Amino acid sequence: MAGEKYVYLFEEGNSGMKDLLGVKGASLAGMTNIGLPVPPGLVITTRACLEFNSGGAKFPAGLEDQILGGIEAIEKKTGKIFGGPENPLLFSIRSGTPVFIPGIADTVLNLGMNGRIAEGLAKEPGGWHFALDCYLRFLYMFSEVALGCDHRKFDEILQAKTRIGNNPDGGLSTGDLKDIVRAFRKLAESETGRPFPRDPRVQLFSAVRAVFNSWNSRRAKLYRKINLIPDSMGTAVIVQAMVFGNMGRDCGTGMVFTRNPATGADELYGEYLANTQGDDVPTANRSPRPIGVLKTEMPGVYRQFQEVRRLLERHHLNMQHVDFVIEKRKLYILHTRNGKSTIRAAVKIAADMAGSGMITREEAIVRVDAAQVDQLLHKRIKPSPGLKVIALGLPASPGAASGKVFFDPGEAEKAGRQGERVILVRTETMPDDLNGIIAARGILTSRGGMASHAAVVARAMGKPCVCGCEALGIDYRAGQFTVGRLTIKEGDYISIDGSTGQVILGEAPIVDPELSEELNQILRWCDEIRALQVRANADTPGDAEKARILGAEGIGLARTEHMFIAPDRLPIVREMILADTAEDRARALKRLLPIQRDDFYHIFKAMNGFPVTIRLLDPPLHEFLPNAGDLAVEITRLRLSGGPLEEIRAKEKLLRRVRQLSESNPMLGHRGCRLGITHPEIYAMQVRAIFEACASLAGEGYKVLPEVEIPLVVDVREFVQLSELVHRVADAVMSETGASFQYMVGTMIELPRAALLADELAEEAEFFSFGTNDLTQTALGLSRDDAEGKFMNLYLEKKILPHNPFEVLDRKGVGRLMKITVELGRKTRPDLIIGICGEQGGDPRSIEFCHRIGLDYVSCSPYRVPKARLAAAQAAIRQNSESRIQNLE
Repeated sequence: MAGEKYVYLFEEGNSGMKDLLGVKGASLAGMTNIGLPVPPGLVITTRACLEFNSGGAKFPAGLEDQILGGIEAIEKKTGKIFGGPENPLLFSIRSGTPVFIPGIADTVLNLGMNGRIAEGLAKEPGGWHFALDCYLRFLYMFSEVALGCDHRKFDEILQAKTRIGNNPDGGLSTGDLKDIVRAFRKLAESETGRPFPRDPRVQLFSAVRAVFNSWNSRRAKLYRKINLIPDSMGTAVIVQAMVFGNMGRDCGTGMVFTRNPATGADELYGEYLANTQGDDVPTANRSPRPIGVLKTEMPGVYRQFQEVRRLLERHHLNMQHVDFVIEKRKLYILHTRNGKSTIRAAVKIAADMAGSGMITREEAIVRVDAAQVDQLLHKRIKPSPGLKVIALGLPASPGAASGKVFFDPGEAEKAGRQGERVILVRTETMPDDLNGIIAARGILTSRGGMASHAAVVARAMGKPCVCGCEALGIDYRAGQFTVGRLTIKEGDYISIDGSTGQVILGEAPIVDPELSEELNQILRWCDEIRALQVRANADTPGDAEKARILGAEGIGLARTEHMFIAPDRLPIVREMILADTAEDRARALKRLLPIQRDDFYHIFKAMNGFPVTIRLLDPPLHEFLPNAGDLAVEITRLRLSGGPLEEIRAKEKLLRRVRQLSESNPMLGHRGCRLGITHPEIYAMQVRAIFEACASLAGEGYKVLPEVEIPLVVDVREFVQLSELVHRVADAVMSETGASFQYMVGTMIELPRAALLADELAEEAEFFSFGTNDLTQTALGLSRDDAEGKFMNLYLEKKILPHNPFEVLDRKGVGRLMKITVELGRKTRPDLIIGICGEQGGDPRSIEFCHRIGLDYVSCSPYRVPKARLAAAQAAIRQNSESRIQNLE
């Protein structure tokens, strides 16, 4: 588009222009405008990238002239000349997306180098060694990024010259550097079949094209897919004047966080390498040193850091992740962004900032990623005298994991798909290893620091990671690593503790964590704000107790069938199913009654004063019996081996009964309330167990609030028939015991017809609970097991469905049925209690939808309760914010 502005000098932008300038470009503009020491530069906009990619990989009209105009402005600021042999101006070229994507974009340093420029650069304090080091790095990066050369061939040249592989300046003489520069240039020309570009302008435009093209690279697409980042964003290009950390020992480069990204502690945290440049730290080519060494080596620079971190936090109101260079004891800030941290650190930082008044409580709540709160319940290795710690590395990402060792990311991915627990072991990880990292339970590397690729990606994914474990001698070809005289082969089990850096031989015992005080504080703030109650799905007293500890306000689903499958109960359940007469069935039910009563007694006791929704028996009876095929095989084996005749006849009887009860489509067959209507004695036993437990606890002074739930109802007449049974039993128990207790009778909405007839059901039912697993299956016509096993991934990949509807509520279909249910049900009964107890009850996106349509509660597994409390508060805050904006308009 003629006249469009594609290029912004840093001072022309601001920190709010992320969509146009990318996170890095907007950050550089913001830092420049608040007076931080930022090397001058310019940003080529994301709009230019999108037009480049949509226009056949051609620069939009006017872009080249705008870039050259910006270069002239930078020359004036620096007093240096781009392409001039005296006092030469070099540039770094980086991409900058609107959403920070660590390690994805390509980088070129020292752009503008050629033989004549190297002569000019050699006049700087570092001399020829410095100049050739810059030239070497430029050739390496430019050849890979802009010319498409294989970096491994350049690595081979380096390794032939130095004992430290992949370390461009480690132990190399000036003569070595000259040889490598010649070899690099010759290799690049051999690989491309054309002379290496020496014109700085040609280099510049080639690098810009390469960055634009990197937006559609395989690894960038994969990262966007994993993180749900749209393809339509594009990337900006940052062209920034070089400052040099490789001129000598009073120079260096590194990364620093304004707070500890692993723990959230209010301390400067990061890594630093003296006499180095650029990507030596993030790509883990050398072993970094803690930032604290600057206290003694360059105390003035360290004091500058303390001032800068406070200024940045006051400006951004968040922890910052800062890239820096020290040139001749002068600090330069290259980039800052909101720091990525562990969820534990994010919680502490948010709580501390809110506690100090830097941000509000609502801001603190919104900053914590509800989807990651599960990670706060990180498992840890249980201390034990039998543990054999074989190595110690850096605690790069917290948590603990055990699994089989795999070295190749592809093999790790295959093993993960087959259900294996994988620990990915690498010398260091690269962006191309992402598939293996995703599949792994934990990552272990022998190189790298807290800001290495493995560390950053693992923290973002919530996986335990131990980096820089230098004791490991990894041999990819042999498929093993050694620690001293110990050899660990692929497929052997190890355990890692990402909180301590320990590597442990074998499968270590792992225990559950405890919530931090900072998280409990934030959750208390959430409880003051949220409208939705949070209950738990719990089938045992232990689950109920854990739910209460984690903040559940009741039980939204207790599945009585789960109580039947314990080894001490299953034989009695089968006896009840196989009974030939009503008397035989009654005897079996009589034996089950005290067992069920005891279950309910302890669950109610754990939930003293909070409601407990108990779903009466739901699955078909054949699910409690052995598999027909297995029985047939066992009978044949007994016959052929001359087994006891009595045993054969018993198993034949069992097989006949299994076949009688089997169904073509059991999900829609003889289950739920249909089972209660055909076998009312089963429901009567369960209801009596519930109310006898209530009577006992009422006599002990406990407040019991049972909610009896009738499943799979499609018509109000089903509900009436079974609710009358519930009331009869309740009256009988109260009469027999003299106890008095309150209770409610309601139904689960899990079929479309029930949703559409919610007004009729609400005339009788006192509460509704959405069973979204079955409601999703029946609304979408999908069998969950079949869909997820055969085609769901393809549907997600082709974007036919935006999410797996069994994990995230299908708002268009299932969500509409839910809205209809709420509207019709409350039209009939305004005080109708409505909740959700399906798996989506613990998903933050689904919780927000539940809040917006006016549900009373969500229910999820006990360990997801903290996440649900947070998500419910965030939903309320977002809706309140939207309402305030609407009122202002």
